[in-house]
Amino acid sequence: MELNYTIIIPVYNRPQEIEDLLTSLLSQAYKKAYEVIIVEDGSTNKCDSIVNNFRDKLNVTYLFKENSGAGQSRNYGMNYAKGNYFIILDSDIILPKNYLIEIDKSLQINFTDAFGGADTTHKSFTALQKAINYTMTSFLTTGGLRNNRGSLNKFQLRSYNMGISKKVFEETQGFSKQKFGEDIDLTYRLWKKNFKTQFIKEAFVYHKRRTNFKYFFKQTLNFGSARPVLNKLHKNSNKITYWFPSLFIIGLIISLIFIIFHIFIYTYFYVTYFALLFFDSLLKNRNFRVAFLSIFTTIIQFLGYGLGFLKSQFRLQILNKSVKEIFPKMFY
Repeated sequence: MELNYTIIIPVYNRPQEIEDLLTSLLSQAYKKAYEVIIVEDGSTNKCDSIVNNFRDKLNVTYLFKENSGAGQSRNYGMNYAKGNYFIILDSDIILPKNYLIEIDKSLQINFTDAFGGADTTHKSFTALQKAINYTMTSFLTTGGLRNNRGSLNKFQLRSYNMGISKKVFEETQGFSKQKFGEDIDLTYRLWKKNFKTQFIKEAFVYHKRRTNFKYFFKQTLNFGSARPVLNKLHKNSNKITYWFPSLFIIGLIISLIFIIFHIFIYTYFYVTYFALLFFDSLLKNRNFRVAFLSIFTTIIQFLGYGLGFLKSQFRLQILNKSVKEIFPKMFY
C-alpha cells in the first residue's frame, strides 16, 4: 500500500518550538514526498514568519484559525490534508532522523489505521525537563503505563506522537471537543469501530515538555480530571490502576501524620520508594540533579493526577447532570 503522509502540527504561541521541529524535519532520512501543515490556533505570538523560512526546503502549509484548542486544530489541519495517512505531533517535539523511515517500515509490514509512539529526552534538554520525562515514562510511576510494551497491539494513542489514516478521520471526524484526554477518547472510539492501533517502538520523539513545576502540576491535574470523564463516556474502561496516584497521596499524608505519634513504619515505605526512584533515575540519566528532581516531579505528578481524579469522581457521583454541564471548562 502506498502511503502518502501529512504531518499535522497545532501550535499556540510557540514559534521557537516550531522552528526546532521543522529543523528536525529537514534532517529526516526519509526521502519520499510528504507534506507538513502548521495550524496556528489563534496565537498572538504567531509563527508564520518562522514557517516562511522553511517554504523552499519543506512542503509546508501555514493555516491560521480562531482559538478552539489543539484537538479541533488537528481536525482543521486534517480537513486540508492531501495525504492518506496523518501523522500528528505536538509543537514541543524534536524528531530523530529515522522517525519517518521507522513509521513507514512498520506500517508496510503491519498496517494499522492508527499508531502511537513513545517519547524520550534529548541531551540538550534541561534537568527539569529530563526529570519530568523520567516521571512520565518510568515503570516506577504510573507514567510508565503509557509506554508499556504489553500494549503493542492495542495501544492508547497520545496526541504528541501518533498517526491515523484518512479513513479513520472520515469515519470518526477526528478529535472531540474535549480539551483533556481527547486522544484517549479518540482511541476508544476507534476500537468501537474495530480499527486497530499499534505501538511503534522505533517511532519515538524527543519531547521537550515545556514546563515548570506549576505548569506540570496543572497538566497532571487536568489529566486526572479527565480520566473519570472518559470512564463515564466509555463504559468498561475503568481500571484499578487509575486510583493509584490518589491512594499514594492519601497514604503519604497519613504516614506524615503518624510521624507526630512516633509511628514510622509507613514512612519507611515512602523513603524506600523515593530512594528507588532516585537511583533508577540516576542510572537512566547519569545526573544527580535530574535524579533528585525526579523525586519532586513524581510527587507532583501523583498529587496533581490524584487530586484531579478525586475531584472528578466526587462531582460525577453527586451531580445528576451531563458531563459537559459538570465540567464546562473541559470542553470547547
